[in-house]
Amino acid sequence: MNINNKIALERIVASFNQLLYENQAQGSKYISLYKAIKKCILNMELPYSWNIPSTRVLSETLALSRTTILKAYELLILEKLIVAKPGSGYKTNYLIEEKLAVETQVQKEVAPHLYPNVSENGMSYFKNIALINRDKNDHVAFRPGLPPLDIFPINRWKNLLNIYWRHVKSSGLGYSQSSGLAELKKAVCSYLNVSRNIKCHADQIVIVSGSLQSLYLIANTLIDPNDTVIVENPVFPNVHSVFKSSRARVIPIGLDDHGIAIKEIQKIDKAHPKLIHVTPSNHYPLGTKMSLQRRIDLLEYAEKQGALIIENDYEHEIGNIQEFIPTIFSLDKQDRTIYMGTFNRILHPSMRLGYMLVPRYLKPIVEALQEHSHRFVPPSMQIVMQQFIEKNYLYQHIENCIHVAKERFDIFNDEFEKHVKQMTLQDINFASFHRLAFFNQPKTQKEELEIIENLSSKGIKALSLSKCYIGTPEKTGLIFGYAAVRPTVIKQKIQLMGSVMS
Repeated sequence: MNINNKIALERIVASFNQLLYENQAQGSKYISLYKAIKKCILNMELPYSWNIPSTRVLSETLALSRTTILKAYELLILEKLIVAKPGSGYKTNYLIEEKLAVETQVQKEVAPHLYPNVSENGMSYFKNIALINRDKNDHVAFRPGLPPLDIFPINRWKNLLNIYWRHVKSSGLGYSQSSGLAELKKAVCSYLNVSRNIKCHADQIVIVSGSLQSLYLIANTLIDPNDTVIVENPVFPNVHSVFKSSRARVIPIGLDDHGIAIKEIQKIDKAHPKLIHVTPSNHYPLGTKMSLQRRIDLLEYAEKQGALIIENDYEHEIGNIQEFIPTIFSLDKQDRTIYMGTFNRILHPSMRLGYMLVPRYLKPIVEALQEHSHRFVPPSMQIVMQQFIEKNYLYQHIENCIHVAKERFDIFNDEFEKHVKQMTLQDINFASFHRLAFFNQPKTQKEELEIIENLSSKGIKALSLSKCYIGTPEKTGLIFGYAAVRPTVIKQKIQLMGSVMS
C-alpha cells in the first residue's frame, strides 16, 4: 500500500470511529461510513484526485462487508464526491478552490481590520502588476520574446544533464554560491569575449534567472523612493513596472535615429538620475540601434551626473549581425555600467538563466539580496549551461537560430503584406525575433486592445505597442513574435489574421 492510500485509510477510519464515539453513527452502517468519508472530503483531509481505499481493504480494516462499503461509495459517487476510475479504483472528485475563494472574499470584506497592513513597497508592486507582460502561454503564434523553440537541441541538452547526474557527488547536492558557480562564470566570460568582445573577470558576474530578476535586484540595491531613473520611451513594460514599483521617479526619454535622445536628457533641470536604462544593441520594440558616438555621449553624461548605466543587451546576437558596435560596458573606463544578458531569449524561456556584470562595489549588496530571496540558480542547470558553452553547442545553436529566424522573418513579411491590409510592417532589416506593425488608420488604445483580444480569441497572439509607452503613446500598433512559429503555421495564422481584421 502506497503512502497516499495509507493516509487515506487512516483518515477514513479515524472519521468513522469519531462518529461512533459521538453516537452519531445511527441507522445503517453504510450511511455512517458515507458520512465519515464525506466529512473527510469536505474538510480537505482527502484532497482532490486522491485514491481512496479499495472496497476489500476498507472491508478488512473496518470489519464491514464489501456490500456495505460499495453502498457507501455509490452514495458518494451520486453526490460526485468520488469517481470510479477503471484500473485505478476510486478517487476523490471534490474541488475546494471555489469554496476557498468565496471564504477568502467574505473574510476580506468582513474583518480586514484583524490583519496587519500590507507594506507600501508590497502595495506598490501589486498596483503595477498590470504593466508586466504576463499572460497564459496558450498561443505561440505570434507571441513576442520567443526564439525558434523547435530547433533547440533537446537531445544534446538531455545528454549533458544525464552526464551531470551520473557523476555528481553527494557534496554537490548542498547549498550553492548565491551569485553562481565559478565554472559557469568562467564560461560566460569566455562567451562574452568571443561574441561581444567584452573583457571581464568572473568575479564581476552574477548568475540570475533572467532579466526581470536582474532589474529587481538592481532596483532593490540602488533605488530609494523618489530617486530618478531615466528610461527610453517606449520601453519594455517590465522595466517600467519594476522601477515604478520601487517608487522611483521614472523619466521617459524619446529616441532619435542614434538612440536615446541625449539632448532631451540634458534639458531636464535637476534630473540627477541614479540610473539610466538603455537597450543599445536593439531597442525594444522599435529596433533602434544606438550609435557609437551616442554611447560615448551617454557615458560622459552619466559620469557628470554620478549615475550608473544599465545596458540591457537582451538580443545582442541578433541585433549585431549587420554592424558590430562596442558595448557601453566595453567603452566604460569608470566601472559605472551594469551589463545584463540572458540565455532565455536565445535558447528557451523555461530555462530561467541569465547573468549580470555589476560594478565591484555593488557585488556584495546584490549577493546579500540573492541570499535573502531565491538563494541560487540550481547547480545542475549552471553546469549543463557551462558544458553547453564549452563544447561549442551554444555558438552552433545561435548560428542555427539566426538562419532559421531569417527565413521565417522573410516569410512573415511576405505573407503579412499579402493578407493584412489594415497594417503596415515597420521598415527595418532583420535584427530581432519580433516584428512591429502600425495601423494604417489611427487607433485609440482602447481600439488597439479590442483588436488584440479579438485576435487572441482566434488563437493569434500579439502585444500592444501603446503599452510600451510611458504617458501618452506616440503611436499604436502590434508587436508580433515570428521566430518560434513554423513557416506553414505562419502562413495559416497570417491568412486568418487578415480575415479577422478585415
